[in-house]
Amino acid sequence: MTGDVPWRPRLPASALLRRDRTRDADVLLLPERVVVLHGSGWAVLDLCDGVRTVDEVVTRLTAEHPEHGVPDDVISFLDRLRKEGCLR
Repeated sequence: MTGDVPWRPRLPASALLRRDRTRDADVLLLPERVVVLHGSGWAVLDLCDGVRTVDEVVTRLTAEHPEHGVPDDVISFLDRLRKEGCLR
C-alpha cells in the first residue's frame, strides 16, 4: 500500500476463478499460470472487486467466519498474491 490511499485489490481482467475437477481444487487461472487455492482462498478473492479495501474484505470475512483468525491470514494472503502479480 502506498501513502494514505487504501489498496482496493482486484483480479486482473484476464484472471478467472474456477473449480478444477482434475485437481479437485479451486484455482485462480492467469495467463500461463495456475494458482491452487486452499481453504477460503476463493471467498477472499471473490471479495476483491477493486471497490472494497483490504480492511473491508477483512471485516466482511470476520463477520462471516468469526471463529477463524481472519485479519492476519487474509492480509498476508493478499500481500503475497500482490507481490506475485496475481492482484492489482
